[in-house]
Amino acid sequence: MNTFEQGKEVVMNTYNRFPIVLEKGDGMYVYDENGKKYLDFVAGIAVNSLGHNHKKLAETIAKQAETLIHCSNLYWTKPQISLAQKLVDNSDFDKIFFCNSGAESIEAALKIARKYGNKTERYEIITMKHSFHGRTFGAITATGQPHYQEGLGALLPGIKYAEYNNFDSLLKVLTDKTCAILIEPVQGEGGIHPADVEYLKKIRKLCDEKDLILLFDEVQCGVGRLGTLFAYQTFGVVPDAVCTAKGIAGGVPMGLMAAKQKLADSFKPGDHASTFGGNPLAASAANVVINELLNGILNNVKENGIYLTEKLNELKKKYSIITDVRGLGYMQGIELSIPVSDIINQTIENGLLLVNAGKNVIRFVPSLTAEKSHIDEMTEILDSVLSKF
Repeated sequence: MNTFEQGKEVVMNTYNRFPIVLEKGDGMYVYDENGKKYLDFVAGIAVNSLGHNHKKLAETIAKQAETLIHCSNLYWTKPQISLAQKLVDNSDFDKIFFCNSGAESIEAALKIARKYGNKTERYEIITMKHSFHGRTFGAITATGQPHYQEGLGALLPGIKYAEYNNFDSLLKVLTDKTCAILIEPVQGEGGIHPADVEYLKKIRKLCDEKDLILLFDEVQCGVGRLGTLFAYQTFGVVPDAVCTAKGIAGGVPMGLMAAKQKLADSFKPGDHASTFGGNPLAASAANVVINELLNGILNNVKENGIYLTEKLNELKKKYSIITDVRGLGYMQGIELSIPVSDIINQTIENGLLLVNAGKNVIRFVPSLTAEKSHIDEMTEILDSVLSKF
């Protein structure tokens, strides 16, 4: 029995996995158990911010593992405090809550928004159709895609859905019980759709007028992926809280919610917790990621994100099956008039890892260290595959 077949025997079938077994990575490349090399434009689905086998990140993790991997949040640790200080100093937020994943950060946001609204007996939260917020029960209820909710029975009450980028649709579901609005600045799983700046500004004004909490889900689009540390900084609209995860610790599991003081005050000791949240190992890794982003990588994303857009548009001009190019920085997608699964399978055969965002969209979420040469290599392989369709 080979490794792939053994995995199918013992690992629960929750992913449609590709029949390759990855063993190691280096920079923008990964290698399977047979030594085949792949250019990685998936990056763990927007997780490996600094690429694979980043020397400083690996050394920091190893050093921390030799000192203190984990301790309870009953005690303070320097890596966690240092990380929280960096995030506060480089954002509009006052307090940080650490957890382990994007879904957990969303759960924290839903919970704190309801705690805030409870003082005025408000509990409804508006999210967007075609959104994706995670797999836990609250997060999947907030997700505006019914197929993710099939077979789960009754969902969390008090969640309403509006059309993305449609302010009138939002007003139609707004009631005197609404306490918060949750939105992705760039919808990821929904097909790589950026929000309109004016739309976000209208929502911010509405929240200010009605004392609503504005929550941004930056789990995928945050942590430098758009060329700014937080995605909201790209749009110039400041929410009351941000949820992020994925790339924050370069591959070590971590999530967080950053909030303004008025919202943070809604949590008191015992209201919420996370055993592993912000532990020394994860926080040490995240400190490296934030330092690297602030010391030049954000500029790399800004500059080469434009170049990625140009190369994708060149493919669009060449192939009529590409109907749209959209996204920002290193979170972009091309929509096709046909399903993309066969195209992605063939790019894998040709040494390029890509991932879809829905049936008809290929998304590009490489490591934030990707250079123009990697974009050229990716484009060349994708071009050769598209020529067969």
